[in-house]
Amino acid sequence: QVQLVESGGGLVQPGGSLRLSCKASGRIFSINAMGWYRQAPGKQRELVAAITRGGSTNYADSVKGRFTISRDNAKNTVYLQMNSLKPEDTAVYYCNARWAGAREYDSWGQGTQVTVSS
Repeated sequence: QVQLVESGGGLVQPGGSLRLSCKASGRIFSINAMGWYRQAPGKQRELVAAITRGGSTNYADSVKGRFTISRDNAKNTVYLQMNSLKPEDTAVYYCNARWAGAREYDSWGQGTQVTVSS
């Protein structure tokens, strides 16, 4: 099993910045990729950014150039640096880990609210 704990959400004005953190524990060695998803009210959960074991990253078009995903292997932590935030970035952000066991599994964090409003 992989457990995830997120932190760093909050209220920020348009144009501001926030950094989300996601600390993983458990079967760290089996994680193949980690990512951040978000879900706004009335909308489906969508991928925001992801990083693979090898360090490759991908981003949703809506956040390219504004958000950066990174990781600190020594701390088993993945970060999402969010700059130039817009009201449409308002959502609950979830950390995800895809890890290998008997098959491939997904673990999710509890979610952290990000609200962009003046």
